[in-house]
Amino acid sequence: MSDAQADAGTAEGQGPVRITETVADRLAEKRADLFEEFEINDEFPSDVLVEARKRTEDVYDEIEDELEERRDLRDLTAWTTDPADAQDFDDAISIDADEETYTLWVHIADVSHYVHPGSEMWAEAVERCNTVYLPAYTVHMLPPVLAETVCSLVPEEDRLAHTVEMTIDRETLSFEEVDIYKSVIHSDERLTYTEAENRIEEAGAPLHEECNLVYELADQLHEQRKEDGSLVLNPSRDRAHTIVEECMLKANKAVTHELMWDRGVEAMYRVHPQPTPDQWNEALKEIQDLDGVSIPGGSWDEPRKAVNAALEESPGRQLNKIQRAVLKVMPRAKYMNDPFGGHHALNFDIYGHFTSPIRRLSDLINHWIVAENDVPEDLIELCDRASDKEKDGETVERLYKQYMEELHLEGHAINDRGLEVVDDADFAEMDEEERETVNQVPETQQ
Repeated sequence: MSDAQADAGTAEGQGPVRITETVADRLAEKRADLFEEFEINDEFPSDVLVEARKRTEDVYDEIEDELEERRDLRDLTAWTTDPADAQDFDDAISIDADEETYTLWVHIADVSHYVHPGSEMWAEAVERCNTVYLPAYTVHMLPPVLAETVCSLVPEEDRLAHTVEMTIDRETLSFEEVDIYKSVIHSDERLTYTEAENRIEEAGAPLHEECNLVYELADQLHEQRKEDGSLVLNPSRDRAHTIVEECMLKANKAVTHELMWDRGVEAMYRVHPQPTPDQWNEALKEIQDLDGVSIPGGSWDEPRKAVNAALEESPGRQLNKIQRAVLKVMPRAKYMNDPFGGHHALNFDIYGHFTSPIRRLSDLINHWIVAENDVPEDLIELCDRASDKEKDGETVERLYKQYMEELHLEGHAINDRGLEVVDDADFAEMDEEERETVNQVPETQQ
């Protein structure tokens, strides 16, 4: 196979999905209708933007001043790993080990240093509650002028962070020690998932040893979670995704255990109720009836393990059907001011969000609680609002993707390849064969 043929099979080789201006207009109209129906703010108020711009001024002097109160981790090797099209980088990791323990540092952008109660940006974040991701279109929780600059852990720049430092026993993978503190870090490099995979393979490459060491830890954490009964709906994640997922889960778990057991404070905990036994039986029977899928006999009494086993052994064509059968009976996760009930899918007794304060209100509030050791007076209302707005955002995403399908567009293809609008003049000059590569409004909708 030639290099050109090989490239054609990749998202990069295929190039962006192309649409006409008419299709672009239809999509814009649909977004506007959905945003109005679900009260999603697409534009930031001017006072929020002004405040955001002011907080990006004199950044380096402010960071220098903050060194007096924070731990200086700028000499610690750290790096970020994100999708190729990521615009902001809110988490970085560092790793070390000895014969008995791993030391894992998860550094999270210190958004609460810039966005705090009483500020215009905080009030707007409470209005929005989360970032809404649509194919080729994003409605941010925080102004990009802030999120993509001082709150982004870009390489070769000093940044304020909230660091979760975890000493983890090599044998049991349990916490030997957890320390959460404010820091100043200096990310050495920004890796895409593909680049992280390559660094694992390339002996002698920068971060090769670090990426291998952190994957060694992450892989063990992943296997331990499955053994403990954590539901893993995507069994084929690559090593880079496994690193990010397991490190963030471990950090989130560390923070919320600290808040609950060591401090005994309320926070925005993530609670996921479990399906009833009848609902689980319904899902497992649906999975068992799929062609080529079998659930091991001894696992029916442990539904999450049964699903994991079915996913790992089933043909790839049945993956989505198994996932849908489970999600159909699974209650929605929600935010609560206490962790009662735990997180069923993860099989964690206590869990909450901390690692994505740029895009989730829950994480931003938990940052503030950790730093101030105080709780907002309206925490219960904030939990309810964040849960409701999360549901609205997911509904908008689902309805928008359904509309895209009506226009013969695939959301996942656009997420992988990007989107390009072909203007009317260029489209008019194309021959018939080239026009067929551009998505047009279906005849039934013209």
